[in-house]
Amino acid sequence: MLYAILAYHAKGVVESWTEEEDAALMTDLLDINDRLVSEKRLGPAARLGPTDSAVTLRGPGLGIVTDGPFAETKEQLLGLYLVDYPTMDGAIAAARELRSANPTAVYEIRPVMLYLPGAPIAAQQD
Repeated sequence: MLYAILAYHAKGVVESWTEEEDAALMTDLLDINDRLVSEKRLGPAARLGPTDSAVTLRGPGLGIVTDGPFAETKEQLLGLYLVDYPTMDGAIAAARELRSANPTAVYEIRPVMLYLPGAPIAAQQD
């Protein structure tokens, strides 16, 4: 089963880190990434840019492009990991590892159903 691990953080926190703090965190997260890749558990992962540079498309027809997301939340989505585990417990364990490297982040774990053939991660049979 595929699960998305969505990483959230309070707006402004990530931008407040020094380059050294950010690099140290990324080193810790990439260690976890490398292990999950070697176990064939990790699919695509992405670090998203700040919401200040985002736009939203909404409305009828072709839609209207507006500045930024307007979710009513203090946290913003920073990135995501796509993992493959037979149960939610495995995905939670992976999210706990990520949280150990970034303890001030919030991680949401959500099942993913793929609708496109040829996805880069194949569901494993355990």
